[in-house]
Amino acid sequence: MSNTDYQEIIYEVAEPVATITMNRPEALNALTVRMLAEIRHAMGAAEQDERVVGIVLTGAGRGFCPGMDMNALDSMSSGSGGAKDDLSHLHADPGDPELGENFRVAYTYMMSVRKPIIAAINGACAGLGFTIATIADLRVVERHAKFSTAFSQRGLIAEHGVSWTLPRLIGSGNALDLLWSARKFNGEEAKEIGLAERLVETGEARSTAEDYVRNLAASAAPVSLQVMKAQVYRHLNMPLAEAMHETNDWMAQSLTKDDFREGVRSFIEKRPPQFSRVKA
Repeated sequence: MSNTDYQEIIYEVAEPVATITMNRPEALNALTVRMLAEIRHAMGAAEQDERVVGIVLTGAGRGFCPGMDMNALDSMSSGSGGAKDDLSHLHADPGDPELGENFRVAYTYMMSVRKPIIAAINGACAGLGFTIATIADLRVVERHAKFSTAFSQRGLIAEHGVSWTLPRLIGSGNALDLLWSARKFNGEEAKEIGLAERLVETGEARSTAEDYVRNLAASAAPVSLQVMKAQVYRHLNMPLAEAMHETNDWMAQSLTKDDFREGVRSFIEKRPPQFSRVKA
């Protein structure tokens, strides 16, 4: 699918970065069923593209994503629904199935995508948009971005896995505070409580996230990034001993790979490494 075939996102590849921009700026990039399908399809395209080392997810205009479009939510709550778009051409199944069923439910597929996913949060981030931000691997947040979980104020629960991701990022007390109160907070507090890994000025989230991927591509083995991502998420669900046994097995395998030899040789020869790229 070419970039022009997407209606609600913009998909761009500038090696080594794939950037997915949610593109409904008039609605602060509120999600629709189509947009979610397009994001998933673009994630699959980036995962398959050997040029791509990392993926940046951001929003057009002054918002990241405030959650589901309220018109869609109103239709859900009333039980009504109009004619549905045929989205069959957007079917995609990104992510590594070998990581198991934990990463095949709803939006958790992003955790099994074989490449880093960086959320570049440039504005309003709430509801399902907030959940997706917590599922991303890292968050680059602009200082004046505005966050809210929003769920309790809509009569909803902690949806789509945020009850699992959020406490692991910021602790159970902070997570319950944000979920219960649905209060608004800015990028500075997001950094203070551990939700944001990088805090930047207005207008800098996308470029900072893209530069981060470029720096990874220049110095780190993409296969190492893939395996480390799998380790972190799989091992959150494992006892320590089981995680250690798996790590030891994977480490033994890595010692036999060309990337290990190239990493050692490039260090000895004082030159940039030439690592192999990941293609699903």
